[in-house]
Amino acid sequence: MTRILHTADWQIGKRFGMFDPDDGALLAEARFDAVDRLARLATEHRVDLVLVAGDVFDAQGVADKTILRLFNAMAAFAGPWVLIPGNHDAALAESVWTRAERLGAIPTNVCVCVDPTPVIFDALRIAVLPAPLNQRHTHADLTEGFAAIDTAPSLLRIGLAHGSVQGILADDIDSPNPIAVDRATRARLDYLALGDWHGTKSVDPRTWYAGTPEADRFRANDSGYALQVELSDPGILPVVTRIATGRYRWQSVEAAVQIASDIERIAQMLDTFGPDDVVQLTLSGQIDLAGHRRLQEAITQAQARARSVRADLSALRLEPTSDDIEALQADGYLGDVVADLRAGQDGPDAETCRDALALLAGLLDERRARHGTRGSR
Repeated sequence: MTRILHTADWQIGKRFGMFDPDDGALLAEARFDAVDRLARLATEHRVDLVLVAGDVFDAQGVADKTILRLFNAMAAFAGPWVLIPGNHDAALAESVWTRAERLGAIPTNVCVCVDPTPVIFDALRIAVLPAPLNQRHTHADLTEGFAAIDTAPSLLRIGLAHGSVQGILADDIDSPNPIAVDRATRARLDYLALGDWHGTKSVDPRTWYAGTPEADRFRANDSGYALQVELSDPGILPVVTRIATGRYRWQSVEAAVQIASDIERIAQMLDTFGPDDVVQLTLSGQIDLAGHRRLQEAITQAQARARSVRADLSALRLEPTSDDIEALQADGYLGDVVADLRAGQDGPDAETCRDALALLAGLLDERRARHGTRGSR
């Protein structure tokens, strides 16, 4: 039995500019940790070969230190690795791969396929047929040549490619690089290891996307895994098993607020998030001042516990009740301002008006508290 670990889309050097700098740095660091975890899993599961189906790096211009760190992170597995360039790290005339070569960063057990020459492992009975990208986008199916490559009948034929299986993936994927949906059958492949789609996905029993080993977006696409592929003999269907590799749980949560119990329900949900959660919270509906204070407190507490909680309240309308207005003691000019801000939430500056109203309410609350304190002495 031959055992392979299939992974892809490491995106080393990816920047997370949408997050606070501290959170972004930790999410970027998690990608190195994922590679180290993959190497340890490969050793633990006694795999014979690790295949990396492109986009090892997120960009050509990553720092030299990043290149060196990546290959150091692979050290826990001493067996053979086969990597191909993807659309983010294509094998250009001058690329991240030529820099890695000049740095002497690539270990002897790592084969980087910058051209489509087959890689033969006689002892493992494996022929790897690579289809590396030498430009970011191509309109030709680079796997088409697999069928014309002859290999010994005793060898398992493994394809390694990066791109979009036609008619299977969404239209807005990162790369248009096409791959025929029946490539495994037409090229007599025992397994076709793919990259580009960031989630684990089976195209057919012999054709799989491994997805990224560490989630990097809020799209619910089953990321955070690698695939263990067991192959017995040529022509026999592989046995594919998902192995969890990711640390962070990326979640997109949408909720509507209409009544007080909705706020408590959201607060209780926020209370469940911990240090491995990355959350995009989107709220809509309407809320009074007391509810707004309760919600902001719950969000702040969740942000202190979770890796990141990004809250989008732009569709949440702040509607003070009559009791809220009376409690604020916002008479005269301040009363007019409160009224204008409430009405402004129906216009193009709705989010600004809501935030200003919440800020003003907080200031008036503080003033009332100070006056109340003085009056009690």
